[in-house]
Amino acid sequence: MGPIDQGVLGAVTMVCGTRPELIKLAPLIRLIGTNATVVYTGQHYDTAMYHRIRQDIGRPGRFHELNVGGGRRGAQLGAAVAAVDEVLAQHPTRAVIVQGDTTSALAGALAANANDVPLVHVEAGLRSFDRAMPEEHNRVAIDHLADLCCAPTPLNRTNLLAESVPEERIAITGNTVVEALVAALPGRDAEAGVLASHRLERDGYVLATIHRPENVDDPVTLETILRELNRLPLPVVLPLHPRTAKRVSGFGLTSLLIRLRVVEPQAYPAFLALARCAAVVVSDSGGIQEEVSVLKRPVVVVRRSTERPEIEGTFGTLVPPGPRMGTEVLRWLEDVPGHRERLEQIPSPYGTGSPSVRIAAALRHLVGGEPVHGALSLESPGREPAVVPPPASRRPAARVPHSNSSS
Repeated sequence: MGPIDQGVLGAVTMVCGTRPELIKLAPLIRLIGTNATVVYTGQHYDTAMYHRIRQDIGRPGRFHELNVGGGRRGAQLGAAVAAVDEVLAQHPTRAVIVQGDTTSALAGALAANANDVPLVHVEAGLRSFDRAMPEEHNRVAIDHLADLCCAPTPLNRTNLLAESVPEERIAITGNTVVEALVAALPGRDAEAGVLASHRLERDGYVLATIHRPENVDDPVTLETILRELNRLPLPVVLPLHPRTAKRVSGFGLTSLLIRLRVVEPQAYPAFLALARCAAVVVSDSGGIQEEVSVLKRPVVVVRRSTERPEIEGTFGTLVPPGPRMGTEVLRWLEDVPGHRERLEQIPSPYGTGSPSVRIAAALRHLVGGEPVHGALSLESPGREPAVVPPPASRRPAARVPHSNSSS
């Protein structure tokens, strides 16, 4: 899929700061081409992770690195808003696009609002209904600031309508993870090479990723998770997130990594190879819950709540840290070939085809570009039609007012 006509949308700015955001925005970056400006806040500040992030995306017209880095959430958010605001002041844009529910996404939304620039939220309408989750606050705030909410699923649209988000501001687009994954998925030879490099066999290991604050910032919870992983009957491959590595060391839990196959964070294609060939995945990641539905693998979701209930009971099971982790993994291990065959027949709830084309079609409505039928011609035969909102005023009626005053 090549870039769209550069005159259609004009300059569009995408604000992000983590690897998952860039991976999911990559199809849209490629579609918009050189008119896409990427503002990378540096929320993921680990050097190795950053270089892998840059390998995972296409070539936008501009790439701004803000180097906000880590730190306390409030300070990080404030620094990111100020830095993005400066970029928007220097480089006019027709719309700001943010993805997901990170601190960087909220910073982009607030900066767009402060500059009176139309805001597009990709992956809108996800709700865990868990107010203890910082991301829940972020995603709710972004959705209510957004001029266009790109909802991956009908359930996400229902969530938005329940919060009185106007129907004309919502488009059901599917999730861009579908096309990002398909584009990055390695061939069988490359996949075999990844397995060989880690001395693994297909269906002969468990893949685990743990990084969420609720799981790694508390020493008791983190120790519980690591001990449960150590009890599993298959080798456990653990790509160690920088946050997790720091907590393991700080809490004196390094000995619990000895029996696990700890590896560095993987490039996206290599990670997909590991996930596709795993007997089961254990994770607290939101994105992995989506990816397994495309890869047709089971996941045990280690969290107190999830904003992606669409996979519950099919591809995933939600469990709290503790003994149920092992119970659910063992259930999936009882018949790995049978589960593979069954999951292959279940469609992903996150759509097919090209969600990025649908997002671009809806974006044209927002910025007053080509009519929607012009966007539909970009889709190849067999792809699902775009679901876009009807024409609406450029500024939403419920726009949150802003002021230059400090009060």
